[in-house]
Amino acid sequence: MNAIGIILAGGKGDRLGALTQHRTASALPVGSCYRAIDFPISNMTNAGIKKIAIITQYNSRSLQDHLSSAKWWNLGRKQGGLFVLAPYISDDKPMWFRGTADSIYQNISFLKRSKEEYVVISSGNCIYKMDFSKMLKAHKETGADITIAYRRVEGLDAKRQYGFLEMDENGHMLDFEEKPLDPKSNTASIGVYIIRRELLIDKMEELAKEGRYDLVRDLFSRYRARLNIFGYHFDGYWRNIGNIKSYFNCNMEFLKSDVRKTFTTGDDVIYTKPKDEPPAKFNGEAKIANSLVSSGSIFDGEVTNSIIFRSVRVGVGTIVENSIIMEGTEVGNGCTIKYAILDKDVKVREGTTLIGRPDKLVVVGKGEVVSANIDYSN
Repeated sequence: MNAIGIILAGGKGDRLGALTQHRTASALPVGSCYRAIDFPISNMTNAGIKKIAIITQYNSRSLQDHLSSAKWWNLGRKQGGLFVLAPYISDDKPMWFRGTADSIYQNISFLKRSKEEYVVISSGNCIYKMDFSKMLKAHKETGADITIAYRRVEGLDAKRQYGFLEMDENGHMLDFEEKPLDPKSNTASIGVYIIRRELLIDKMEELAKEGRYDLVRDLFSRYRARLNIFGYHFDGYWRNIGNIKSYFNCNMEFLKSDVRKTFTTGDDVIYTKPKDEPPAKFNGEAKIANSLVSSGSIFDGEVTNSIIFRSVRVGVGTIVENSIIMEGTEVGNGCTIKYAILDKDVKVREGTTLIGRPDKLVVVGKGEVVSANIDYSN
């Protein structure tokens, strides 16, 4: 594929609360073994993109640790490879990235040193599987300057989370509204774009001179009449994990076999960095039903409809239902955990009750020690 990739992974993730206090949203664990960043990287490498830049900023240490070896995504190569780009703070450049366009402009040397004709841009906090070669084919056939992938979204509350394209009958974009209160259409951008590399360089330099920093507002929307911008309809699996509820629901969907098969079968599977842990251990009283459990975990209690990451310990007489438990967490004996998200290295003391609801989850931040009961069921 005659393209390079850029993954925008620098957002704060404010709506994810405690889950992004110590990590960027792109580093969030998903489906018992993945990180969110695995999905756009794998989509790009599966399409034949051999040079990928990941632009990060806030709380990037966890993400950089995950990306420490590019070989897991077939990017450990002399030509091309994986590049993790962060803000370069100096006396003459004292500011962090001021927006998505600014993050690309501050790393414009990556674009100028490349020779590929096209650039595929993706957000880093969406869970999806997409064949970028098909999107590039459509981009060429329409003669577009920019192609924006979209999907159809229903429900006003859901719509208010996205940017929306208004298009004519040929798919030519007429307008782009970012998170409108009253969307005019149901065609939501999924944060995946294709643009010619030289055009992107030209526009990033132009925006920088004008003090404009946002890719959507200052390029796509502002230049909608001057550039030939088309939409590309994507109807495959795609989820944004930009808030607590959507993150929880996305993980729970991995309990469905058809969703798992989407990412684990065929020639275009999603890859991740493996961990050297022993197999999960199920002791005599353990009961596991409809759950995903990762390596290194030890179970003495009951787990149902849950996502369990590696090296988790569930004590005797403990019940875990409809929950997400992340790496290294220890749940003591006689506990009840329902509709909860327990972050990494949490310790739940013996006999503790943490009960949430589908609309009000219990969320425990990284490294916390919990002994007080929480019950949102009433």
